[in-house]
Amino acid sequence: MRKLLRLNAFKKRLIYMIPLAMAAAAILFIAGVYAVSFLLGPPPLTNDQNTVYYGIDGNVIGEEQGAQNRRWVSLDDISPKLIQATLAVEDTRFYEHNGFDVKRIAGALLTDLKSLSLKEGASTLTQQYARNLYLSHEKTWMRKLKEAFYTVRLEMHYSKKEILEGYLNTIYYGHGKYGVETASRHFFDQSAADLSLPEAAMMSAIPKGPAYYSPFNDRENAKRRQRRILDLMLDNGDITERQHFLATRKHLAFTEADERNNVPLAPYFQDAVLNEAASILEMDTETIRSGGYNIHTTLNKTMQKTLRQSASNVIQSSSDIQLGAMAMNPASGGIRALIGGRDYTDSQFNRAMQAKRMPGSAFKPFLYYAALENGYTPTTMLQSKPTAFRLENGNVYQPSNYNGYYANKPISLAQALALSDNVYAVKTNLYLGPETLVSTARQFGFDGELPAVPSLALGTSAVTVENMVTGYSMIANGGKQVEGHTITKITNRNGRTVFERADQQEKRVLDPQTTFVLTQLMTGMFDRSLDGYMPVTGSSIADTLERTYAGKSGTTDADNWMIGYSPMLATGVWTGFDDNRKIFGRTEHRYAKQIWANFMNKTHQNGSRSSFDAPSGVTSIRIDPESGKRATTYCDTSRLMYFKKGTAPQKYCTMHMPDDEPNADDEKKDEPGMLEKVMDFLF
Repeated sequence: MRKLLRLNAFKKRLIYMIPLAMAAAAILFIAGVYAVSFLLGPPPLTNDQNTVYYGIDGNVIGEEQGAQNRRWVSLDDISPKLIQATLAVEDTRFYEHNGFDVKRIAGALLTDLKSLSLKEGASTLTQQYARNLYLSHEKTWMRKLKEAFYTVRLEMHYSKKEILEGYLNTIYYGHGKYGVETASRHFFDQSAADLSLPEAAMMSAIPKGPAYYSPFNDRENAKRRQRRILDLMLDNGDITERQHFLATRKHLAFTEADERNNVPLAPYFQDAVLNEAASILEMDTETIRSGGYNIHTTLNKTMQKTLRQSASNVIQSSSDIQLGAMAMNPASGGIRALIGGRDYTDSQFNRAMQAKRMPGSAFKPFLYYAALENGYTPTTMLQSKPTAFRLENGNVYQPSNYNGYYANKPISLAQALALSDNVYAVKTNLYLGPETLVSTARQFGFDGELPAVPSLALGTSAVTVENMVTGYSMIANGGKQVEGHTITKITNRNGRTVFERADQQEKRVLDPQTTFVLTQLMTGMFDRSLDGYMPVTGSSIADTLERTYAGKSGTTDADNWMIGYSPMLATGVWTGFDDNRKIFGRTEHRYAKQIWANFMNKTHQNGSRSSFDAPSGVTSIRIDPESGKRATTYCDTSRLMYFKKGTAPQKYCTMHMPDDEPNADDEKKDEPGMLEKVMDFLF
């Protein structure tokens, strides 16, 4: 009997001890969780964030994303109505609990135990945020335990404001959009800060089940859930009866499908920015894509649209010819507009920065800079006629002019450049020595393969559009070194500046007088006064130009180039086929010039400075293009030409006189100079 009594007493004690032991274990476990959470410190709040690109005007031009499309915004930049709507439907006691809503958990736990499942949820915003950041969405007890652990760490180390901000920037809204900012722009084409009450209620309806409640998937389901949220907000006192009445009847203007799937403004430029940022920050591109950086670029949105529209208006849709184009500020090297191909979705190969093609005669300005530095003047006269050049190795090189046209008499450098005379160019290259042209091209920033051969004067070495535009920019800015770039500043996701481009030091590598004289010579391709055995090469667009530009075109069997500049902008356009096949159509031969002319005209309509300022040490006189002498009143045409002081011709033209026959003294005056005599003797 005693044994039975002792056994009953032990059982009674055991009945009391087991709950106490379980309670003690639970307390120890919770204490352990909090102790470990304290020791581990705050978990990271960041996740993949979109990197955003800004144009030169500070407006967004595009963005990059990693695995998730998300743009982070501060809580202050989110509509208060969206915050209220989210809390009303997801966690009404968010500011009262410490991460766990015990009342909701108890109810959900009872339901789960009855059904032996984990179907019922009672997650607070903190728990959802923990799951979004660190865990999968599988419904298992182990995942629930991990979620609780991370919830404790979040609540212990972060404020409610930080947790709410993080939640709103990581929650999934469907259609590949994470966070309120990206979702708001996707659904309503506006910032999360500007959402109205009915829009905010609709947005907060989606995360519960994006496939089911998205207005783009099921408008009726979305509307019913929006109404339920507005009811909750009314019950909570967040809105008035009148606000509720108006919001439930408000017609929402959602984005159209084409707005949601629009092509980026400058996809090739965006790729270039990403690669430049990776080089600057010494990171891989994928890290930058999802790093939440704000990258401020050199792109001018208006110029980019104008360049794209100019190309679209000129190139026939039936043609499969390709395009590479770039506009650069010659003073800073900032790239203002860029097209790398006709269709980015079809090909991401950037033909403005990656493709290397032969520039043809567009390379001649670099040759003539060297010539002007070595004794030439705009009126240096050389014979333009079929010429066979015997080279040092015994080979014979015989260049030809376009369509076999020649002056068959001496022409000036000014006219040779305007008409793109190939014989004049090769004679000049051989006179200077091909090594001189290679050395000069290096001064202009060309670092690729440049063989020292006679044909280099005719642009037979492959270069990029970027190379050419950079080189022309150096002529346009008076000889200062230029580094082409797309980025001016980078800030990280916390707003800290991690890169800022310093103001470019004006390192002058070319002679300012020579570059100015060359610029004036390059305006000649549009000047009909220089017409000779054929029209000037810019004659097809000369009448369309609304101000003075300097430029040079280039043509090979497979390439067409037009590069030119004003004091504020240097632009290059290349057209051709990717497979290097020959261009046959006359229309396709004109594309590069027409695109360039259209773009430059529209870009300069704002009245920006159009004249090139002459440096000291330069003088100008009117020249008769045919004789290369000072023009008289008897000359049919004349052109104002610029010379370094002391190099201008002193003799006046005697080819155009009132007398029918020039006298012997006049003929003696027209004899060629020493340089011309030497050249004619050599070639």
